[in-house]
Amino acid sequence: MSHITKIEIEVTDLEALKAACRRLKLSFIENQKTYRWYGSRIGNEPLPEGLTLEDLGKCDHAIKVPGASYEIGVRKDKNRHRLLWDNWKAGGLEQVIGRGAGLLKQAYGIEKTKREARRKGYSLYETKNANGSITLKVSVGGEAS
Repeated sequence: MSHITKIEIEVTDLEALKAACRRLKLSFIENQKTYRWYGSRIGNEPLPEGLTLEDLGKCDHAIKVPGASYEIGVRKDKNRHRLLWDNWKAGGLEQVIGRGAGLLKQAYGIEKTKREARRKGYSLYETKNANGSITLKVSVGGEAS
């Protein structure tokens, strides 16, 4: 069933989101005002909080996902951005960004942490583990902790 849902993440740093997109080989398209989705609401799932039917498919920026027929909308909401997507499996997003957008959320968390660590003058070491998880070690004064 096709419906728009909000990806549960607080995006407060648009540059970290862009870096997350690069990490996953997604295309962040600035100032794209609509994102591709099924095109009409099906079912009785509630709309994401604060959105109306007229808001569906509208955004401030969009994320194109290779191989997917749908896109992710990036919508400004006060001092953060919301990520909106049509999670219908045939749209192809979940195959690339993970269930519930888990890979995109992980990539954003990593990039946000890296930016904050650098901003504070810390060194950061990233290790990809055999199970696909990523370990970040932040060091103050050269020694990883």
